[in-house]
Amino acid sequence: MTTVSMSYWPADTSVPVEETTVGGILRAAVAAGPQMLAMVGGVPDPAARKRWTFEELLADAEQAARALTARFAPGERVAAWAPNLPEWVILEFAAGLAGVVLVTVNPAFRAAELAYVLKQSGASGIFLVPEFRSPMAAYLEEVRPEVPALREVVLFTEWKDFLASAPAQAVLPDVTPDDIAQIQYTSGTTGFPKGAELTHRGLTNNARFYAERIGMKPGETLVNPMPLFHTAGCGMAVLGALQAQAVHVPVLAFDPALVLELFESERAAVFAGVPTMMIAMLDHPDFERRDLSSLRAAVSGGSPVPAELVRRVERSLGVRFSIVFGTTECSPLVTQVKLDDSEQDRAETLGSPMPQTEVQVVDPMTGEPVPFGEPGELCARGYMVMRGYHDAPQATAAAIDADGWYHTGDLASLDDRGYLRIEGRIKDMIIRGGENIYPREIEDVLFDHPAIAEVAVIGLPDPQWGEVVAAFIRVDPKTPGQSAPDPQELRAYCRERLAPYKTPARWEFVDAFPLTPSGKIQKFKLRESLAGPA
Repeated sequence: MTTVSMSYWPADTSVPVEETTVGGILRAAVAAGPQMLAMVGGVPDPAARKRWTFEELLADAEQAARALTARFAPGERVAAWAPNLPEWVILEFAAGLAGVVLVTVNPAFRAAELAYVLKQSGASGIFLVPEFRSPMAAYLEEVRPEVPALREVVLFTEWKDFLASAPAQAVLPDVTPDDIAQIQYTSGTTGFPKGAELTHRGLTNNARFYAERIGMKPGETLVNPMPLFHTAGCGMAVLGALQAQAVHVPVLAFDPALVLELFESERAAVFAGVPTMMIAMLDHPDFERRDLSSLRAAVSGGSPVPAELVRRVERSLGVRFSIVFGTTECSPLVTQVKLDDSEQDRAETLGSPMPQTEVQVVDPMTGEPVPFGEPGELCARGYMVMRGYHDAPQATAAAIDADGWYHTGDLASLDDRGYLRIEGRIKDMIIRGGENIYPREIEDVLFDHPAIAEVAVIGLPDPQWGEVVAAFIRVDPKTPGQSAPDPQELRAYCRERLAPYKTPARWEFVDAFPLTPSGKIQKFKLRESLAGPA
């Protein structure tokens, strides 16, 4: 325990940062257990689920890397635009071996969004599927004139031909831990996304620390419905399972029935998902009929995880829950709950800092640490912080200060044990009549209401108070005959548990929330839907 009284937590240096690369850890896994199962394609048809040993995975990755060297020089950017295909994972390793920078792209993007990422990243090539829930190849053809730097297009449906194109004598370059491995675009909750340049060292070590904190063991299975274009998918899951010698099952695209079936058929030990995924699985008709006894750990983050959801998952599945907190810019994890933390800490905190990660909570105005327990802006420093935003020096300077602290923009509090709580985004804080209101506190109260499945709280402009509180509610579909609760009843419910000024003045009921690719509720879109005062 630290002896200082301000919200600063020094880095735990007892676990080393290793000088590793994405390709290097794959070769190390092969050396440790070449015939161990490494990956299973999590597609809906069980007969089509291909399996790779670590040795087979490396062979395919090296072949793909040689094919990449015939088309791209080290340091060039290559985009991956597809759902969670096994070949996406192989491309990730191949790019790491070839020294090519992988640009991850959300397969839900439309033409304009695709054009933005390809232009901003300066991508020289793209790997894609012709179609997945939208005509992706047609979108690419539509924007090709806008991206003259893009010279190579490879379809994942022609993956075998791509592998066959590799020059037999191609020599793979030397890749260093400090090289950029990926450019990942931020979720864009407040505007245009920025491309975070993430190093091999940052991604590989962060994933290893994650796997160690949940005690992932050789031969265990991790079912991964998190999208590969996100750091949780291709960082924590892919690189974490690899370094633990565990089996990684990338789920083609999230479907609660498919995920539950994979838990049973692959005897999964660990799974991760954003809260909306967790709720969908618990509420699915298949939940009760599947044998889920192999599961021992559940991991969630990406958006606030209500304490009652943690308790429900632990109670329903007989697992321990680990909440993670991070940002794309931190490769991604800053803190994580340990499985042997107390029940209260598992449900109500975001855990303690990861190894080799320095954390402080500062006054946004002065930049000085605030006392323990008081809210301020969360900052992190260490090996995992991005190199910067691609081709955006001003944005980089605004995010990373002269002392190397990355400013997350999150309102947080740190207790004197080093455990973190998130109060919301700085931009989401509501100021009503001079009182600071943190939406997370109100959301937690409302989530405990038996009729409420999901909730988001925002501030709306008000001529008298400056801002007032508005709550968006999605009703729990499992409550028999449940209709939208009466606002007066909800107001009374809040008044019993919150100070009067925190009680929402406006209630809105929705069927679904606008989400970012990583599952965060886009509160700015909720504000836009209610332009007028309450």
